[in-house]
Amino acid sequence: MVRQTMPCEAASMLESDPSAVYLDVRSQPEFDAGHPAGAYNVPLLHLDESTGRPEPNSDFERVVASVLGKTTKVIVGCQSGGRSQRAAEILAGLGFTDVTNMQGGFGGARDASGQVSVPGWRESGLPVESTAQLGRSYDELQAG
Repeated sequence: MVRQTMPCEAASMLESDPSAVYLDVRSQPEFDAGHPAGAYNVPLLHLDESTGRPEPNSDFERVVASVLGKTTKVIVGCQSGGRSQRAAEILAGLGFTDVTNMQGGFGGARDASGQVSVPGWRESGLPVESTAQLGRSYDELQAG
């Protein structure tokens, strides 16, 4: 079972442990539009241009394993918490020993009426950037 955390707690974990990593599993365009400061981007899904539907990123496991050690403290986030939960489960299955899913993601989880039920990173007033730090964009990580 993957541990769960909220955005403010995730930010505290990252601040208190400089070796901890925030792994943003949203698409590259979502990441480029704004992401937690210092985040790494490895999309769990890619948009299939021919169908317009999301498809699994066949390189997800390879890229994450090439960048992060299995004992790295990894906090996984997405837009609202669904993709990150799946990604965290995949990482745990690969033998990563310290994986936490961030509920609410970057943009917040919403209930059936569209109201924010879990505030996200952005709504929590946490540090956001729109340019990836060197070596943390998906294109750079994939090139390895």
